[in-house]
Formats: sequence, C-alpha cells, structure tokens
Amino acid sequence: MKRPPEIEFRQGIHLLIYRPRGLINKAAIRKIIGVIEDLEPDTPEPFNRFFDTSETHEVELNFRYVIHVSLHRRRSHKGRAPVKSAILATDSTLVHYARLLALLTKGSSIKVRVFQDRKGAAEWLGVPIEVLAEGSQA
Repeated sequence: MKRPPEIEFRQGIHLLIYRPRGLINKAAIRKIIGVIEDLEPDTPEPFNRFFDTSETHEVELNFRYVIHVSLHRRRSHKGRAPVKSAILATDSTLVHYARLLALLTKGSSIKVRVFQDRKGAAEWLGVPIEVLAEGSQA
C-alpha cells in the first residue's frame, strides 16, 4: 500500500512517523489508524509511533470521537506486544486530546506520552533526535 507523504515507516528502527500539516480532523485520524492497522499484522516486530503535530494549525475533533478512537485502538491492539506512541503537541487543543488518548489507553499495550519537544520524545522512544527532526520544519 502506498502511504501518503506525511506518513513514514522506518522498519529498521521499528518506528512509524506521522507529520500531519494544517487540519487534524476525523479523516486525518482515520487515515493514520488505517495505515497502522494495515501495518500491524504484516510487520513481524512491534513498532513505536511518533506523531509530530507541530505543523497542524486547526483541529476539528470532539471528545466523543477521540474517546471512540482511543477505545477502538485499545481493543484492537489487545494481546499484542507493547508499543510506545509519542505525541509532539504544543497546541493546547491537541495537548488535551493527546492526554485524553494517553488516559484512555493507560493499562493497555499502547503506552502514550505527550511531549512538547522532540528531545524528550526521542529519548523515550530510544531513537536519535535527528530521526524525529527529519522532514519537519524544526
């Protein structure tokens, strides 16, 4: 499956990178979840995720949708090896939604943390910061 340019999969370091630009809405969320759910069964090793929302400028989501998606991902990932999802967010709305995702996946095999800088995300994911900075406007 051909991935959109804002989604990159680094198989060698087991990392999916998503760099949405502009608007985050239900379609954007469905797109990234679709890619993740396509990759999971076909990837022998579990992979972590890095979501760089620094280039998003508008959010059209609501709490009900974020809760629905969070619970769906929690259920669909049940029984799989643990993975980390690092979310780089500085926009207050995205920070709130990311924290809600972290809360709703707590205790599951998906560990979510919200970061306001790439350095912390890179350390937590165990990857060089340059990997997270490539392709960004940072």
